Amino acid sequence: MSLFNIFDVAGTGMAAQSMRLNTTASNLANADTVAGSPEAAYRAKSPLFSAAMARQMGGVGAGGDADSAMGGVKILGVSESQAPVDSHYEPGNPLADAEGRVYSSNVNPIDELVNMISASRSYQNNVEVMNTAKQLMLKTLDLGK
Repeated sequence: MSLFNIFDVAGTGMAAQSMRLNTTASNLANADTVAGSPEAAYRAKSPLFSAAMARQMGGVGAGGDADSAMGGVKILGVSESQAPVDSHYEPGNPLADAEGRVYSSNVNPIDELVNMISASRSYQNNVEVMNTAKQLMLKTLDLGK
């Protein structure tokens, strides 16, 4: 594996965590919204990730012809929570249905704050990986002096 692949792997991790932060921000922004029906209520969203492995030629091995694997994160998409939405009686609300009920989102702000902290720290860790790899490359160049 080339030393430059470290930047690719950390970059995919940063992109994944950035998407995670964006969906968390969207969920928090819509946490207090209401709708006139359960179908129209905002549902919490979460990104879907998988491990990405790419095969590359020229890995370290006997004769230099072995394959080497490069990892990373692949963003598969965004899923919507299937948890039930809460309803409460508000007959004066213009969005209320015929029975006077409004339906709020199924976003749990505490879970979203935990997700935000976790995604932020994971993003910072990927930045540290890139900085460390850069410093190691610079130290390697200094060996010849």
